Amino acid sequence: MGSRESDNKNIMETVLFEIAGHTITVIESLAIGLGLALFLLLVLLVVLLRSARQRQYEAASDAVRAAEMERHLADMMRVQSEMTGRMQTMSEIFGTRTSDLARVLTERIDASSHRVNQSMTESRSKTEETLSKLHERLAVIDKAQSNITQLSGEIVSLQSILSNKQQRGAFGQGRMEAIIADGLASNAYNFQVTLSNGSRPDALIHMPNDAPSLVIDAKFPLESWQRINEAENPEALKAAMTGFRNDCWVHIKAISEKYLIAGETQDTAFMFVPSESIFADLHERFEDIVQRAARARVVIVSPSLLMLSIQVIQALLRDVRMREQAHVIQKEVMALLEDVGRLDERVNKLKSHFTQTQNDVDQILISTGKVTKRSERIEALDFEEKPRIAD
Repeated sequence: MGSRESDNKNIMETVLFEIAGHTITVIESLAIGLGLALFLLLVLLVVLLRSARQRQYEAASDAVRAAEMERHLADMMRVQSEMTGRMQTMSEIFGTRTSDLARVLTERIDASSHRVNQSMTESRSKTEETLSKLHERLAVIDKAQSNITQLSGEIVSLQSILSNKQQRGAFGQGRMEAIIADGLASNAYNFQVTLSNGSRPDALIHMPNDAPSLVIDAKFPLESWQRINEAENPEALKAAMTGFRNDCWVHIKAISEKYLIAGETQDTAFMFVPSESIFADLHERFEDIVQRAARARVVIVSPSLLMLSIQVIQALLRDVRMREQAHVIQKEVMALLEDVGRLDERVNKLKSHFTQTQNDVDQILISTGKVTKRSERIEALDFEEKPRIAD
């Protein structure tokens, strides 16, 4: 036993190696190894502590991140629920709006259909009315066309009449006589009457108040006028116009010399032109003829001017007749005034009768009022018997 401990001691003191003049024994090497082991253990503990702290920090961080994620998740869930509610609300609103829109569209379509149907009905009625009016107008046009055809035949006959000198004179004479006969009484004119000098004017109008009569001549140089219209070149037109002027002047001079008789006829005579167009052309292209006729106291008149003159003469004759009957009118007015006086007297008498009747009615109403009051008082009396007191 003692030898073993000495052997162990010797082993522990055995030199292993020498470093920088210092010997390293077994025990020293063991001590160094133990120190290194302790140092490594401390280093390992420090590393483990640091790794534990790191894991705790990471765990805390993970916990914070988890909390934040849970909070974000909660927020997302809340937002999702809000979005779901909003989507439901929007869906309801959209459904309501869609139904409203569909209803409005249906109403508008119905209204449009009604308006279209009404418009079509109105258009159809208007079309039918227009067609009926068109048929009526076509009938009128057909009638007018037949009248035009008839008028064309009459114009042809009129041309044949105007181609004959005697018939042409009869046409102008007939138109003048128709205008005079339509406007005056039968005793206010004469046709083809002989004057004191033996001349025979076409018409003689009797003026009022024993004034001289008015002479009207219906002869007009239509042959010369037709030659103007038939002229084919300027030379022929000039010759025709010269011949027309000469013929007109000869006719105007004859009227002035034969028909203007002092004390028997007016100092002015009428020369009747049976056409308004000829009359207008005379004043437009032959002003010298009109002036010469005026100086010769001959007035050129158209059918319208003759009609106006006849109306003026008719008014004068009516005025003269009224003046002649003035005393009769005055007598009738006096009688009318007497009748009005008698009517006023009788109205006053009737008024007095009405006044007396009103007074009588008022007295009757007073009497009936008194009778009514007395009857009311009688009705208010008490006629019931009072009970007797026993003896």
